[in-house]
Amino acid sequence: MTPDLLEEGAQRREQLATAAASGKTESGGRQAGFSRIATPGEVDVTHGRILYLEDVSVSFDGFKAINKLSLDIAPGELRCIIGPNGAGKTTMMDIITGKTRPDEGTVFFGSTIDLLRYNEPQIAQLGIGRKFQKPTVFEQLTVFENLELALKTDKRVHPSMVFRLDSAQGDQLAELLHTIHLADSVNRMAGNLSHGQKQWLEIGMLLVQEPRLLLLDEPVAGMTDEETERTAELFLTLKGKHSLMVVEHDMSFIRTISEIVTVLCDGSVLAQGTLDQVQADERVIEVYLGR
Repeated sequence: MTPDLLEEGAQRREQLATAAASGKTESGGRQAGFSRIATPGEVDVTHGRILYLEDVSVSFDGFKAINKLSLDIAPGELRCIIGPNGAGKTTMMDIITGKTRPDEGTVFFGSTIDLLRYNEPQIAQLGIGRKFQKPTVFEQLTVFENLELALKTDKRVHPSMVFRLDSAQGDQLAELLHTIHLADSVNRMAGNLSHGQKQWLEIGMLLVQEPRLLLLDEPVAGMTDEETERTAELFLTLKGKHSLMVVEHDMSFIRTISEIVTVLCDGSVLAQGTLDQVQADERVIEVYLGR
């Protein structure tokens, strides 16, 4: 090795040592490595998962509703959850949204947000929306007024009193009305909508709050065949833009929308895979699907 190369190498080692001592490296050092989570509450999905549960358990009066449950969901994924009554599906959603505290385990939103440190309103603010089976809308208001009321704005008294819809928000609502199949019902009273339309409206009210993750509990229960079909179209439109966890019993609906299906039983994951794979699983047939 020539003297000039030796000298260059020595200088290089000195530069690297100085950088390491100051916390600065060519990639920006530790500070840069964590810069993606510098904003408090920001959802970090660089590891490829938006929701992560590990060894989660909870008991009610000695009954173990959730038993060492572990699962994860990718950003933009549409995950279907099935299982018999009492399998723990609703309790799992309660834990994710802060309604129920587990006895043990970890629940993370992205790689940095420990959901067990937050309450229900805070978790909603972080970007997790939940829709229960029965639609909850303001029936004495129009479709548009319901969506306007649900916009992600400052809800304190004075800001709410002086709030005026701007053009960007108006465009957002107009686009959303088409997405949820209610563009022709914008001025109808919510109380006059069909059951399926109320479900779509409530989904719209969640979407205007810009959630990263949507939890949907039996969204097509009670719908007509046409409404179920249009709901499937809606969910496939949302897939990729949002992460969705859909709890449902309608196998035809699940077949239309699903890629990965998770089967819960006795509070833990019994099987997971495509719908065909889980339907062929002898354990799933025994406890849920029947013969």
